[in-house]
Amino acid sequence: MKIAIDVRDADGEKTGKGFFTFGLVKAMLAQDPFNQYLLYSDKPENPFPKQDNITFRYLDKHGLKWHLATLKDLKIERPDLYLAPTSFIIPALAPRWLRVALVVHDLVAFLFPRNHSKKAVFVERLTLRNALRKASKVFVVSENTQNDLITLFNYPKSQTVEIPCAPHDSYFDEVNPIDSEKVGKKFNLPEKFILGVGTLEPRKNFANLIKSFIIVKRKYPEYKLVIGGKKGWKYQELEQLVKQHHLEQDVLFLGYVKDEDLHHLYNLAEVFVFPSLYEGFGIPPLEAMASGCPVIASNTSSLPEVVGDAGLLIDPRNSVKIADGIISLIENQQLRNMLVERGVHRSRKFTWDESAQKALDEIQKLLPEKTSLSQSAASTESKKDLES
Repeated sequence: MKIAIDVRDADGEKTGKGFFTFGLVKAMLAQDPFNQYLLYSDKPENPFPKQDNITFRYLDKHGLKWHLATLKDLKIERPDLYLAPTSFIIPALAPRWLRVALVVHDLVAFLFPRNHSKKAVFVERLTLRNALRKASKVFVVSENTQNDLITLFNYPKSQTVEIPCAPHDSYFDEVNPIDSEKVGKKFNLPEKFILGVGTLEPRKNFANLIKSFIIVKRKYPEYKLVIGGKKGWKYQELEQLVKQHHLEQDVLFLGYVKDEDLHHLYNLAEVFVFPSLYEGFGIPPLEAMASGCPVIASNTSSLPEVVGDAGLLIDPRNSVKIADGIISLIENQQLRNMLVERGVHRSRKFTWDESAQKALDEIQKLLPEKTSLSQSAASTESKKDLES
């Protein structure tokens, strides 16, 4: 069988959808050496380990031209299934013969259009409804997204399957203090800081985090606020807010931070705060918990089901409540220790291996063979063991 996947976002400076694509597809490929995979990208480098059953297809086009070129190639290759983990365009345009599974991460374009880029809102509103109509299966990253999909589109729950995100395994590694010191010097980090991570855009609600930091700083002037994440739309508003309150020496914008450095940042931070207004899932809180950093997160959308009782849940629209949470974790060592312990334990419940196995099982139900991919893998490994 031949399975085609859009892996454009799995390479380069990844954000939520990119981390999902990379983590899920890498684990799927590791578990399934039997079926043939066509990996489509607009970047020349294959981000996945080489395997005999993988064909990496680089199409040197972008935007709509890339999607049209991919559709043309799919017509030639005739895969049994096309998996769309980040975009609804090809599923929406898919011909009848092409079986499609798509991933819905969130419904922000429909629920919070003012907090989303106009281009993304336009494209998603134009394509999602038709993509859902054509899809054989819809993967959702959280129960919250599933509920949003049912509420907004009256989409049958039986057609959806929850495939959660997970932190990368490296976040569970014990950090080397010498390496952490190097990362601290690399970013010129202060001794004591509060950390936020995410793309600089309105939905991530960093403006309220900055306002809460002003309150914290009155009581604890030695603390700084560090925010890691690439510039998104309307990022200038954050820079203006910092200047307005004369916080240029107290709020540090690091830009995009790679995984290997981010693990150290979580470990060095006193508190991690994720005040997002809406998330389909929210990977950074899991990364922070896996790294041993106490977490404060919003009590909205999917975040309560991700964080559970392993972090403080606050109203993201109330900067005073955010500040109260930060101060409580600065002052209460017992609370910090409890959340760190709970956080490590909870973050281990989310793994890409489990999500990949679930995805493969669901994909198998859409394909003609009867033996499940995971069972086939197990059977082959058993045969190898017997032969050896």
